[in-house]
Amino acid sequence: MKIATAAYPLDPLGSWAEYRRKIADWVAEAAGQGAELAVFPEYGAMELAMLSGAEAAGDLERSLHAVSDVMADANDLHADLASRHRLHILGASAPVFDPALGERPVNRAMLFTPTGARGAQDKQIMTRFEREEWGVVPGGPLRLFDTTLGKIGVLICYDSEFPLLGKALADADLILVPSCTEARAGYSRVRIGAMARALEMQCISVMASTVGAAAWSPAVDENTGMGGVFGPPDTGFPPTGVIAEGTLDRPGWTFADIDLAQVAHVRADGGVLNRRHWDDQHGRDVTVTSERLR
Repeated sequence: MKIATAAYPLDPLGSWAEYRRKIADWVAEAAGQGAELAVFPEYGAMELAMLSGAEAAGDLERSLHAVSDVMADANDLHADLASRHRLHILGASAPVFDPALGERPVNRAMLFTPTGARGAQDKQIMTRFEREEWGVVPGGPLRLFDTTLGKIGVLICYDSEFPLLGKALADADLILVPSCTEARAGYSRVRIGAMARALEMQCISVMASTVGAAAWSPAVDENTGMGGVFGPPDTGFPPTGVIAEGTLDRPGWTFADIDLAQVAHVRADGGVLNRRHWDDQHGRDVTVTSERLR
């Protein structure tokens, strides 16, 4: 299959029509290149805050509500585009006030299929900014989506840096990693996490990023990143583990052709069997003894 993963710029939108046109153009470009899966980044939906005006978009609390209030319409738009272009879409994540989960918003990404099915994945572990300044909270559990493309898991940004979350998605063929990182260091952390999860679980990970400046939003004002598709550096995969990558901070799609038969092969008969041997760690004496060498 062909995957398209985004380096996505946030724009100060003036109308819903402008947003609809932007998303439609992005999806049409991915589909036009033959993509069967298009992945948008974490918090890419924050540009929707501008539909409530610059004052709302410039306020941390008001911007949460402004975006959450229009996500039902944004989800319908993505579902329609997935159906029209016959591809799967991971929409950009957004803050969502879900009454079933409490009074504070979660960070939610939605997966849309060509048949109209939808799946929601909430971020599990909040960054310091999310928990200390913005009040975004962990949401529902990790989910594994069984699709016609294969089994898909989603680790939103910071979640990709935690190996036990990756282990929980051990049966995933694809782990999608939508991200939003301010600085090169943050981008690097998430990229390393995405590559580590591909190594450990012997699967393919797909990283999408927000890019560029959005001075109108204190939440996503600076963005660094690029698209990337990674696999285990083993039989049938590039020796670096990098299947495809974009150019840092350059907006656009990064495309990659992948074959999930390679995932099945490396899990069954790779040079190493990380996924199969994961539990070997638990049977060993991992007590650490301090020893002084001078």
